[in-house]
Amino acid sequence: MVRGWEDRIVNTIVVLILGLAALAAIVPLMYVIAVSITPFSEVLKNGGFILIPKSITFSAYHKLFTETNIPKAFWVTIFITVVGTLVNLILTSLMAYPLSRRNLPGRSYFLLMVVFTMLFSGGLIPTYLVVKSLGLLDSVWSMILPNAIWSFNILIMKSFFESLPEELFESARMDGAKEFRILWQIVLPLSIPSMLTIGLFYMVGHWNEFFQAIMYVTDRNLFPLQVVIREILMMSQQPLENAENILPTETLQMAAVVTACLPIILVYPFIQKHFTKGMLMGSIKG
Repeated sequence: MVRGWEDRIVNTIVVLILGLAALAAIVPLMYVIAVSITPFSEVLKNGGFILIPKSITFSAYHKLFTETNIPKAFWVTIFITVVGTLVNLILTSLMAYPLSRRNLPGRSYFLLMVVFTMLFSGGLIPTYLVVKSLGLLDSVWSMILPNAIWSFNILIMKSFFESLPEELFESARMDGAKEFRILWQIVLPLSIPSMLTIGLFYMVGHWNEFFQAIMYVTDRNLFPLQVVIREILMMSQQPLENAENILPTETLQMAAVVTACLPIILVYPFIQKHFTKGMLMGSIKG
């Protein structure tokens, strides 16, 4: 197919825009990684800006994992992410499946309630009082259960379940299968792309957990990674009158940022091939 000069101009513009967008994403990441593995003296010589380090050292990471609260926060975040994502997926699929069945009594009412919670929340103080009355303050469950299910993800999952052929459900019922068995043995195995996509949403949310931690947790041993990293970054902004404390260097700060970002970056390529498929299949029906 022969393309005209108009198409070439459009393609060139699109390539330039995508290239600039890629640079805007890659350069800051390169800067953070480069500074984290560069000796602090070299960072000072270069005015704090390095993209390609001349010498490499992992002393900042060694100090981060031996002299700070990062290791404990790391395990707290892993627990929140793994357990929280499992809870999210179980509850989301259990609620999305019945909502996807058109013969569910009161289906439109339940859907309205789901959409209503997307537009109106209980508010900060009422939510805090609920968490307090349940005895969840100063526990890891206070960072899992308040967001155990997200309305938007229910709708995505429901749309995906609705896209499955109705003949599957009818044949399963003719063979005597009940609804829970249909969900477990037929629907969920066919929903792996959608489950992985929704799971990635939940996983990133739990990994970046910050707000609920500062709201519901005062025990420093239960602080997640983001809260500890915030403390490290804030220490570097202390005024001079507090300079008797040892302030974290820029390399230590960048090492903390890399530690927080790297696990999600490493996990994403394994899910990426299912991500686009899951999003498209979930958007077939509204």
